[in-house]
Amino acid sequence: MLAAADQQVLSQNLSPAQIHGSHVSELKTVELSSDTQVNRIVYGSCIKQDRPMPIFDRMLEMDPDLALLIGDNIYGDTDDLSVLRSKYEKLRSNPNYSEFEKQVAILATWDDHDFGLNDGGADFSQREGAQKEFLRFWRVPETSHRWQRSGVYHAQCFGEIGRRLQVIMLDTRFFRSPLKKGAQRRVAGPYVSDDDPQKTMLGEAQWIWLQEQLLQPADVRLLVSSIQLIPEAAGQETWSNLPRERQKLIDLLRSTSAQGVVILSGDRHWAELSLLETDLGYPLYELTSSSLNQKHPRGTPSENRFRAQPKTFHQENFGLIQIRWDSPKPSVLMELLDINGTVQLTQRVQF
Repeated sequence: MLAAADQQVLSQNLSPAQIHGSHVSELKTVELSSDTQVNRIVYGSCIKQDRPMPIFDRMLEMDPDLALLIGDNIYGDTDDLSVLRSKYEKLRSNPNYSEFEKQVAILATWDDHDFGLNDGGADFSQREGAQKEFLRFWRVPETSHRWQRSGVYHAQCFGEIGRRLQVIMLDTRFFRSPLKKGAQRRVAGPYVSDDDPQKTMLGEAQWIWLQEQLLQPADVRLLVSSIQLIPEAAGQETWSNLPRERQKLIDLLRSTSAQGVVILSGDRHWAELSLLETDLGYPLYELTSSSLNQKHPRGTPSENRFRAQPKTFHQENFGLIQIRWDSPKPSVLMELLDINGTVQLTQRVQF
């Protein structure tokens, strides 16, 4: 039974066709069937809709089967839904992006800037309207149950058992409790760890859903979080702001015996690779890719005691995930590429 707060239906239960008097875009969307074997995935985060986006051309050159856009896909930063929509359309009008979405199947989730409020969570007054604009832009079918539930989380599986990829897109915004602030450390931000057991990152309904997803059969799972999960960094938004929730997710991976998990994250405007040693039976890696068209202004990374490699990268970048299915157990090659297609970080994960 879901908690009443998480059973909330979007305002007035409007159909997509009724939203602002406009139908979901009828432009054709590239889709992958569930029996399609996926070998190559590109992903990234943080797109300034007013800036050039040549990196999408480079991502196309990787010949991906699937693309994941994992948050801050626009910088909306508004509670005016008409402004939010205009910024989405600014993204679609960019020729690099528009060509990209014509050729590649895309799964998306949001972070704070496309949610509408910087560092925002469940207290954002326009979160329901922002969700409608999100679903509209990403052309979620009018028949989808995602129009009738709160939050933009979703998952999809590809390929047959033995070569099955599961992509889990979390929503770390719609339900998230307010964060605790303290003295700002260095230049990273004001947030401090909060052990309050009443606070949540995902909300009860999404936690129940996530457990159901992790119990489904899959050989490789890409667990997508818009904000970083493994790093216990100082000041900025990460799962470590709510350490009980962070531990709950790790415990859930263990209790469901979820195999083949790789974590993908964004948000930080730099790239890095993190590693958490667990008893899952395989190393738990997280590749953070950010930003697609912005350089980090400082070039100074925050602290991260879980950094798997000393190098971080602060120019435009995207992630490339390549899965090898032609062995008894699959392996995943995680790469971080710059705007020229040069590999800046790499890690192979053998399950």
